[in-house]
Formats: sequence, structure tokens, C-alpha cells
Amino acid sequence: MTRLVIMTVGKTHSGKSTFARSLEEQLLNSIVIDQDAHAEFINTFYRSLLPMEGPNTLKYAVSQTIVDYAMNETSFHLILCNSNLSRSGRLKLLEHFKGKGFTTILIHLDIPDRILQARVVNSERSTAIFRNATTFEEVLSRQQTDAYFKDVAAPVKGEADHLYIIRHSDEVQNVIGKIIDVAHRI
Repeated sequence: MTRLVIMTVGKTHSGKSTFARSLEEQLLNSIVIDQDAHAEFINTFYRSLLPMEGPNTLKYAVSQTIVDYAMNETSFHLILCNSNLSRSGRLKLLEHFKGKGFTTILIHLDIPDRILQARVVNSERSTAIFRNATTFEEVLSRQQTDAYFKDVAAPVKGEADHLYIIRHSDEVQNVIGKIIDVAHRI
């Protein structure tokens, strides 16, 4: 059986988690793997193990362990829910899944910054996921600054087997339908 790996791409509050949960409810035999959940767990219970500087290698190790387990020990379609803004990191991960026989799908939640700014101001999401920020406004501001993220680039056709771009929340259900169609064809 061929499986799907669906990867969300987008800035904070673009709807990645909401999209992933909605897709999980509608795509049979699927599971969401959400790095924000891993970050919140680590920050709550293992904060003293976090690296003081640089990448959050502990979060990545936990996420990788969960992905490996789901990939090797289950038959689930995988929905990877994190920002995936780095092109080189995204391509490396996608190639890994292609090498394991997965059909790859990228979902770019390309929501206008003015909408994201309104969302972060009114956000009620937990900030327990943060290591180097105090507010979602700060995270969005960093993501809007090209100098903050090296190798940040929007996904382009050819990175994955399928690419869907969502610019407005009204498009979510249509894209979910397309993914379900892909799942039925493989």
C-alpha cells in the first residue's frame, strides 16, 4: 500500500494545525505529527535539557523518533504539521519519504501578512511552545524578516508529487477533497 506524507508549510497562525486536524478527521488511516505539541511537552517537562543556543535539537530528535515510529511501525498516512519554511530542510525530508515509497504532498498556507497579524494579536494559543520568543507577534515579526531565516522559500512545483496553495480559509475543504482523491488513486 502506498502511503501519503502531507507536509504543511506556512508562517505562524497561517492555519497549519487547523488544516492538519481537519484533514486527519477526513482522511482515513491518517495521523498528525505536530512539532508544536512536542515543543510544549519538552518545555513543560524537560526545559532544563533544552539547548541554550542554536537549533532546538531535542525537539527535532523527539519529532524524528515519532515520525520514524509512525513510518516504520504503522500504516498511517502522515500529516507533518510544522512551518517547514527552509527549502533545503523541506527537500531533504521529502526525499527521505520518497525513498521510502511515500507519495508526497505539500500544503502551502500562504495567508496574507495582514491577516496573520490580526490573528496573532487575538491569539489564545499557549505560548508554552516558545524557547526564544515571548509572543506570537514576535515570532511572526521574525518570520517576516528575511534575514532571520536562511534558506526560507515558498514551495514550488516539483518539490513534492503534489503542491496545493491555500491563500484563504475558504479553500481548505477543496484542498482536503483533492488530497482524499489522491489517496483513493494510489
